Amino acid sequence: FAYQKDSDTEFRFQTNHPNIFPYLLVNIGSGVSIVKVESEDKFEWIGGSSIGGGTFWGLGALLTKTKISDKMWTPDRSDASFTGRVGSKPKPIYFSVNKNASELLLCGQGSLAIPNTYSNSASHPQKFDELLQLASKGQHTNVDMLVKDVYGGACQTLGLSGNLIASSFGKSTTADKEFSKEDMAKSLLHMISNDIGQLACLYAKLHNLNKIYFGGFFIRGHPVTMRTITFSINFFSKGEVQALFLRHEGYLGAIGAFLKGAEQDNPNQYSWGENYAGSSGLMSTSPDVYPMQRSRSGTFDMFEMDRLERPLVNLPLLKDPSTYIPDTVDLTDDAMARKYWLTCFEEALDGVAKRAAASQPDSVDAPERAEKFRQKYWNKLQTLRQQPFAYGTLTVRSLLDTREHCLNEFNFPDPYSKVKQKENGIALKCFQSVIESLDSLGWEERQFALVKGLLAGNVFDWGAKAVSDVLECEPQFGFEEAKSKLQERPWLEDSYSQWLERLKEGPPHKCALIFADNSGIDIILGVFPFVRELLSRGTEVILACNSGPALNDVTYSESLIVAERIAAMDPVIQSALREEKLLLVQTGSSSPCLDLSRLDKGLAVLVRERKTDLVIIEGMGRAIHTNYYAALKCESLKLAVIKNSWLADRLGGKIFSVIFKYEVPCK
Repeated sequence: FAYQKDSDTEFRFQTNHPNIFPYLLVNIGSGVSIVKVESEDKFEWIGGSSIGGGTFWGLGALLTKTKISDKMWTPDRSDASFTGRVGSKPKPIYFSVNKNASELLLCGQGSLAIPNTYSNSASHPQKFDELLQLASKGQHTNVDMLVKDVYGGACQTLGLSGNLIASSFGKSTTADKEFSKEDMAKSLLHMISNDIGQLACLYAKLHNLNKIYFGGFFIRGHPVTMRTITFSINFFSKGEVQALFLRHEGYLGAIGAFLKGAEQDNPNQYSWGENYAGSSGLMSTSPDVYPMQRSRSGTFDMFEMDRLERPLVNLPLLKDPSTYIPDTVDLTDDAMARKYWLTCFEEALDGVAKRAAASQPDSVDAPERAEKFRQKYWNKLQTLRQQPFAYGTLTVRSLLDTREHCLNEFNFPDPYSKVKQKENGIALKCFQSVIESLDSLGWEERQFALVKGLLAGNVFDWGAKAVSDVLECEPQFGFEEAKSKLQERPWLEDSYSQWLERLKEGPPHKCALIFADNSGIDIILGVFPFVRELLSRGTEVILACNSGPALNDVTYSESLIVAERIAAMDPVIQSALREEKLLLVQTGSSSPCLDLSRLDKGLAVLVRERKTDLVIIEGMGRAIHTNYYAALKCESLKLAVIKNSWLADRLGGKIFSVIFKYEVPCK
């Protein structure tokens, strides 16, 4: 992320994209190490400095008349905890590291721990964090000599700001007084940060690099440090080089060592993602904000990762992977949307906890675990109210994913499993009658009925409170009732006429990739009839479903069972499965949303092999909260029913308004 002190959003997070190379990595631990990185496998150490975090701590201790712990400080492998979850059914691998490490201990498979060696004395700022806290309260201009102190009003004629530091600690040579510990610590922090910033900038210019990532224990998300380094980089590069910082920046070496060891047997066969349930976030810039969280983070940080056994890659049909951003709205920027969605998730929390407990009626401790889930997710939401940047860019997707991670932590991997089984059974009984009804229609009338069925199926989303309330109170609410809820044409976003014209005038698509959403009526009475029509036109179909459960979304393993049941009733589906014209695959995701830059490699290979020329994305999570603006190389359909009144109002519609977005790439 970039740090912007005077911006409404202090932390501007980057999106993950493949063109981050080349860059400069500046790791600030006891000293400074500078590495030029050209690719994942090509990097070299190009320089460094002995003036770093150890210098700040050592000189700070001398200046403030404090003593340092006699244990050696090793900042680049301190204060962290890692959890890796391995496989489709995650099993935790713990990797925890405490501050002020002097010794490294292996604690079983995948486990790494370093003992805490902090002194309990509170009389002197022996801890690094305490010295930073001193600096945050200081005023460096009481100690530093500024340009205006040297030149007065004439500094403007030199083209320099009068507030630039001309000489660090310069006033101490002439002032006959004692300086406060806070002011000296602040001056020292500025001096070292400016020096590191200038050195890094010179190396970047020398090697023609425009991005510098700063890591190491010295930074620790401290605002004064980041602001000073950012200013220094901007000043000396004249804005041509960007200073970028990282969450968990103090533990890059430890994380790298862990990943290298975890992947040693099968390199390049895994993908990793952060698990928000266990990870600690960035600390707030204000010591008064959520002090309980700061106190905990001040002594023990934690980073938890999930490991997938299959690599995740970009969808080959993304128009420009380097500019692709999955999320439609950045809640870190949009204060009104952030307030609404955080409240929305808070209000839904009791219902989710109740559903989780009810999903395991034979488990004695299910209510207790559900309450622990509720408390944990509630605390996460309160942290995000005060620190929206805590876990990176805040989006509806990240809120949903965090909830899923918390459910999994308390052993509720699939709270909607019984609901899905019941709804699948009901929908399967209706499949043949729906097909017979469709087959009795004329071609043009059938196309509209298929789209309407697809949209009606998408209404059955247990993640939408307006729908879940109806489904719980009106058990007879079904496919026809859902159709009656839909907005009449013209829809809120309506390019159905263009889609119909394409079907009439254009050749059949070679292959369609469909990202399915919900189980039950959605996939059985909405998606499969649509798939059947495409197959009848001569279009092959790849049906992609979640690898793991999330809400009532259909999973890959569930789709196999559903397809087998449908094939027994329908010769078109049966033949397509047998001849591999209909292929069921997993997405690599366990999220209610969809990130097209992190898809199962097998799916990406299949998309290329089958020359896919149509992508269909359905559902609010996949087509509105994410991918609404996603640009693809081929034709695409994005369909959803808006089941949230606030969102509908913001988009200029009403609840159950329809999005039907047919897009053709520019030639």
